[in-house]
Amino acid sequence: MAEAGPFVKEITPPDQDYSQWYQDVVRKADLADYGPVAGFMVMKPAGYALWENIQAGLDRRFKATGHVNAYFPLLIPESLLMQEAAHVAGFTPEVAWVTQGGQEQLSERLAIRPTSEVMVGAMYAKWVQSYRDLPLLINQWNNVVRWEKVTRPFLRGKEFLWQEGHTAHSSAEEAMAETLRMLEVYREFLETELAMPTRKGQKSDSEKFAGAELTYSVEAMMGDRRALQAGTSHYFGTRFATAYGIRFLDRDGVEKHAFTTSWGMSTRVIGALIMVHGDGRGLVLPPRLAPIQAVIVPIGANASPEVLGAAQRLHGELSETLRVHLDQRPEYTPGWKFNEWEMRGVPLRLELGPRDMAAGQVVVVRRDTGEKRPLPLAGLAGQLGELLEAVQADMLSRAEERLRQHTHAASDYGEARQILTDRLGWVEAGWCGSVACEDQVKEETGATLRNLPLDQPAPALCLVCGQPARHMALWGRAY
Repeated sequence: MAEAGPFVKEITPPDQDYSQWYQDVVRKADLADYGPVAGFMVMKPAGYALWENIQAGLDRRFKATGHVNAYFPLLIPESLLMQEAAHVAGFTPEVAWVTQGGQEQLSERLAIRPTSEVMVGAMYAKWVQSYRDLPLLINQWNNVVRWEKVTRPFLRGKEFLWQEGHTAHSSAEEAMAETLRMLEVYREFLETELAMPTRKGQKSDSEKFAGAELTYSVEAMMGDRRALQAGTSHYFGTRFATAYGIRFLDRDGVEKHAFTTSWGMSTRVIGALIMVHGDGRGLVLPPRLAPIQAVIVPIGANASPEVLGAAQRLHGELSETLRVHLDQRPEYTPGWKFNEWEMRGVPLRLELGPRDMAAGQVVVVRRDTGEKRPLPLAGLAGQLGELLEAVQADMLSRAEERLRQHTHAASDYGEARQILTDRLGWVEAGWCGSVACEDQVKEETGATLRNLPLDQPAPALCLVCGQPARHMALWGRAY
């Protein structure tokens, strides 16, 4: 990573106070601000541009797998919400309620959706009558409200944006295949677009989604080696279908309940993006996601008309294939602009001055490493495209190396406790499946069981109690 230099001000070094560093980067990179109601975030244009690119990448993948978009109402009648007991128990403490509309006191409270399984279930019960109506594969892009007590921009707020997919199927096998397919969509998207490696696995019963039979997650390691749940996919079996009456007449003439799933990814991944790749100079964006892939900075306190003209021509040429920005603001010096765009995480900076024009070149600086080198103007677009792909690959490689270095196979519980509390790494070890052992780790280390990694055989013994292990488990302190 590029080291902080003399222009970096007001960004706390991450190794000094990681939490404050995160807040500083959000503010200095101009991603978000606090709204007038506590816990509600305003996404500024730079932050929302990231979300738009995340939306585009995910939406393309959803449609390629046969899903379509729809929209469901924001308000849920209390009587409808109460129909699935486990779901209600999990979400009621975070629900915000509407009790009055205009001057009218409502006869029934309306919940502002904390998630949409209830509303979707009620509508699917109307839409599904026959096996011919299945599978029903719908996604929606929306906002939800959860009355969180402790909030932090992007990572946890009272309101956030996300997508939530909801599907209904005629068989358990098909619904389970959908659950795992969408988990893999998330893993591939995060790795390919955000340069963010993750570990796929099944959540323990105590960590699964309220009302789900099975929950799966993709877990990412942040720069401080804490875990962040980047996406989830849930298998409901027939629980929600039974609660909300989603029934269909099957091929054999028998009426049955549908099998349902849901899966979601939120603006939380922007917080993950900051913490996986950011450094002491601020934000570092992977090129495939970056709203601006390269910024052109004319050199000279008052760049000459010749330099500005050349920079404008270069901008026009590169804009045909890249997302490029020309910073020709006369009121700022080149050094100030360098600092500005580094804090905003733009992958490449192109410096163009009189000497560069005479040499037929541009000086290119990588944001991720600080490497600086001249490139000829002839064929520049192609060279920059290759360089951007190299930056993307290198960012993924560094994140993968962090994940490998700080995921440990502890030899005993004492070592695991030391890793989880002092070194803040992850521990991968056997687990007997008991809630008592899971709770003991949480109480003594602050770490939670992140997931049970898929396709891994269980070790012989449980790390905590020494009894025969049923699962391989991944433990870590988390956001």
